[in-house]
Amino acid sequence: MSEVLSQREIDALLLALSSGDLEADSLEVKEEKVKVKPYDFRRPQKFTKDHIRTLELVHDNYSRIISNYLTAQLRSNIKVNVESVQQITYEEFIHSIPNPTVLTLFKMPPLSGDILLETNAEFVLRMYDVLAGGSGYKKPKLKELTEIEKKLIKVLNSGLVSNLKLAWEDVLDVQPEIQEIETNPALNQTLAPNEPVALITFTVEMFSTTMFMNICIPYLSIEKVLDKLVIRYWFSNDDELANEHKKKVRHRLDKVNVDILSILGKTEITVNDFLSLNIGDVITLDNNIDSPAEVYVEEQLTYIGKPGLSGKQRAVQIIEYISEDVENDE
Repeated sequence: MSEVLSQREIDALLLALSSGDLEADSLEVKEEKVKVKPYDFRRPQKFTKDHIRTLELVHDNYSRIISNYLTAQLRSNIKVNVESVQQITYEEFIHSIPNPTVLTLFKMPPLSGDILLETNAEFVLRMYDVLAGGSGYKKPKLKELTEIEKKLIKVLNSGLVSNLKLAWEDVLDVQPEIQEIETNPALNQTLAPNEPVALITFTVEMFSTTMFMNICIPYLSIEKVLDKLVIRYWFSNDDELANEHKKKVRHRLDKVNVDILSILGKTEITVNDFLSLNIGDVITLDNNIDSPAEVYVEEQLTYIGKPGLSGKQRAVQIIEYISEDVENDE
């Protein structure tokens, strides 16, 4: 907004104009420049930057998961990376993919509608070559897939689809379920041409070549859960969400294996005595039989314990916890 003049300033300005000290032409009215952002009503932006960023994070995790899956299935080092995440129309997506290709239609409740996984023909034929006993390095001749090839590719793509459950678990508990496979994208008219979709494009490095894979998520499928596709939602201060997050972290940590070592005592002997040891010899330690034992977790002194028996098993009873702060102070 322009600055508002006081009454005194207005009187001084009128006096200067009437006396000729100031000419009206010299007064320039400075208009504020309004920033105009173009908007295409034919292609409305339904996905915000936060939605796109969250989808990128989810599918970046997915790319690492399927890298391991494909590496295990094809017995070769496969690298998958997210190339781009963008909003386009369904018509643009269909026209951008080659023909023939392999379109896997699947559902992912609680998301509604069909979601598409597109793997181009070269990609799936190289996978088929490896599973059929070949090396996968020879560039395949593009052709219409046979029924046997479709069956085998459907099994592989079912694995790719099922791994979405792991990638989405921090956002939603989804249940991917494959529906059917199409090879002609022009015949797959499941959405209106102008329907906005989120297109996630992956690069797949395998057998000394780079290929592409796409996941197409319609806006209608994800509309009801858009509030969960905001990163701030993940870090909300809401107690219920925080407790749920803690439970997930604890559940995952409960499955981690750690090495525990208890040291009953130490001693030093000469090399000559060591070489003279026989079955039945007794080595005297620097601890008494009733002395406490140090318990190490992953090579870190964590507890003080008392050695003994639990039933017929040797055991160590924990009697003291060693705090890191106390240990560092010492």
